[in-house]
Amino acid sequence: MVNLCGFEQEAIDMRYKRSLKNDSSAVSPVIATVLLLAITVLLTSIVIITISGSINTPEKAPPIAEVSVTGLENGFQIVKFTSLNKHLDPDSVEFTIFHSEDINKTTIKGNAGDSDVYGRIGSVIAFYDKDAMYTVNEGDYFIINSSSAGTDDGMWIMRLYYQRSNSELSQISLPAI
Repeated sequence: MVNLCGFEQEAIDMRYKRSLKNDSSAVSPVIATVLLLAITVLLTSIVIITISGSINTPEKAPPIAEVSVTGLENGFQIVKFTSLNKHLDPDSVEFTIFHSEDINKTTIKGNAGDSDVYGRIGSVIAFYDKDAMYTVNEGDYFIINSSSAGTDDGMWIMRLYYQRSNSELSQISLPAI
């Protein structure tokens, strides 16, 4: 450190003070600190909101289905998906056919993807995948042999349930044949 005489030191101090007094665009240290903190908090908030949005994904909406049923003169009942908002896994689409009034009657239960149901010709209940992509979607249908299943008296109900979302797709009365 260089030791300056009093006069030189005073001249340097005056020049320094004069330059600060004349600079009207300078920001006080308190305001600068507050601004830096505000910017840091704002940027941190933006990062947290962005990350939390991708981590906490909302629950997926359950599938929504519309189903139609037709009774044919040859003894078959066709239950067709006329509208379905997403493709479903056949192994997770459960069907239950039960009598509307008599609890003691046999209940028929299975999944659309079961090996004795999916695409089986001549079975009591068959599921036909229209596009053969192993998905349940609009246009796919169940065929029920009503004489073999005993569902031809008009008192039976078919309930379709999607196991992955624990939601009912449809519940429809099977027509009398």
